[in-house]
Amino acid sequence: MGDMPNILDELYSEPLYNLKYKANYTLPKPSIEKLSEIISLIREILFPGYFDFYQNTIKNAEEKLNQLSQLLLEQVSRVLCTEESLDESRQEMCIEGSKKIVNKLIQALPNIRKLLLGDIEAAYEGDPAAKSVDEVILCYPSIKALTSYRIAHEFYKMNVPLIPRLFTEIAHAETGIDIHPGAKIGERFFMDHGTGIVIGETSIIGKNVKIYQGVTLGAKSFPLDESGKPIKGIARHPIVEDNVIIYANATILGRVRIGENSIIGSNAFITRDVPPNSKIFVERRY
Repeated sequence: MGDMPNILDELYSEPLYNLKYKANYTLPKPSIEKLSEIISLIREILFPGYFDFYQNTIKNAEEKLNQLSQLLLEQVSRVLCTEESLDESRQEMCIEGSKKIVNKLIQALPNIRKLLLGDIEAAYEGDPAAKSVDEVILCYPSIKALTSYRIAHEFYKMNVPLIPRLFTEIAHAETGIDIHPGAKIGERFFMDHGTGIVIGETSIIGKNVKIYQGVTLGAKSFPLDESGKPIKGIARHPIVEDNVIIYANATILGRVRIGENSIIGSNAFITRDVPPNSKIFVERRY
């Protein structure tokens, strides 16, 4: 098998802490396996009887909520309370802070469920191929991606590192839908088919919006600071107002506003504001 120790020495000769932008590789990281388990458990809690094989009872739900709380606390603590410099008293304070974050997420579940029920309703009403609400809940990538996103967005608002992005990247891998947890998405949102959709961090999407596969809500450019590095945290993605439909493979870039009740046709490329009640179509050639 060759000289394994020499290969390992060469493989790790450039440790992550020598990178230009320091990687804190010594600290424990969230477990992708555990986060996937958390998302599955949340689906069971939000949609009882769909993703588990057990009869739904209040006792069963209470047990699952307790299990969820323990799994979340472990993962949140891993990203918040792992600095070696923390003394025992500060570690205890950090654990208490993690418990508060987990409790806020648990308290947000009824509202998250309400939003998802609206998303399910919009999908059923918006897709003639949908034969039942059961089919939408079990099969539609839009609902799977939005479940992960709406959980991740709650953590994002609480400034929890890593976990929100991991939640949405797990859904990205499963569905082909890439939603940044920082995006703000309103009620009754539906992504038809979904594959290839990209929704950037500072995007704002209103109510009753429908978008199709391949749509990009992206950034037009990245302003640089004095040292030539991209400035982070600025609003750089589109605003999509209520009742907008965006058809397949349309690209909308920059902090532009798509006015309410507008329709954006397939393959449109937009970098300027679109007034309300507009219809934007690429010229047709036969």
